[in-house]
Amino acid sequence: MNIATLKEWAEKLIPRKYLRVAGMYFLRVQYPLHKGDNVKCPCCQHKFKKFLTYGVKARAGALCPWCLALERHRLLWKYLEDKTDIYTKELSVLHFAPEHQFQERLKAAKNITYLSCDLDMPTAMEKQDITKLTYSDNSFDVILCNHVLEHIPDDAKAMQELYRVLKPNGWAILQTPMLAKPKTLEDLTITNPKERERVFGQNDHVRIYGDDKRQRLEAAGFTVLVDDYVKSNFIPQKQQYYGFDTSEMIWLVKK
Repeated sequence: MNIATLKEWAEKLIPRKYLRVAGMYFLRVQYPLHKGDNVKCPCCQHKFKKFLTYGVKARAGALCPWCLALERHRLLWKYLEDKTDIYTKELSVLHFAPEHQFQERLKAAKNITYLSCDLDMPTAMEKQDITKLTYSDNSFDVILCNHVLEHIPDDAKAMQELYRVLKPNGWAILQTPMLAKPKTLEDLTITNPKERERVFGQNDHVRIYGDDKRQRLEAAGFTVLVDDYVKSNFIPQKQQYYGFDTSEMIWLVKK
C-alpha cells in the first residue's frame, strides 16, 4: 500500500483536524529506516536516504518522512529564506490553506503579524472564502497562497480579492500546478471526482494553469515576476539534495 492510498484510507477513520499529526507521527516512528545523508529537508532540517514516493500519480522523491513537506513546500521554504525579507521586516502576512510547517514558523516570528485562513481547513485561524474575503482593502503586506487557485472555480474573482486586500507595494506568492502549454486546461462542467482526477491530476482540482496564468493575474491588476529560482540558484546536486521539482517556478506578484 503506497502512502497516497494509506492517506485515503486514513481519511475515512481519523477526524480531519488530527489527520496530519497522525500521519506525521506514523512516519516519524519509522525514522531509523529512512535516516541517511543523501537528501535534506529545509523545512525540518532532517536528513534521509531519500524522500518518499507520494501522490495520486506517484512521484519519487516527493515526501519528507519527518515533517511531510512536499516539493512545493521545500521550494517555498528556501525561497522565503533566501529571496525575501519576510523574516527580517515588520510585516502583516495572510496565509491561505496554511501548511503546518509554515504556520508554526510564521506565527512564532516576532516581526510578523500573522493570519491564516481557509474555507474548510480546520487548522486555519479563520474561515474565509477566497472569492469573498471579509478583510478591508489594503490590509496585508504579504500573501502566501500555495497550490490553492487550482481548486477555485471563479479564480478571476479570487485573484481580484487577493489584489484588493494586498497593500500597495505589497507582494504575494501564488503557486499552482502548471502545464508547459500556452493555455490553461480547464472545464468547469467536469464535476465527477474521478474524471477531475483523470483530467486535472486531483479530484478536487478544476484546472491546470498554462502560460496564460500571467495574463489572468495581470487582469486582476498584479505585476507578475516569474522566477526560475531552482535552476538559477542551485546546481543539479543541490536540487536533488533538497528534493526540488526543477520545473516549478516561483510566481511572485506585486501591487
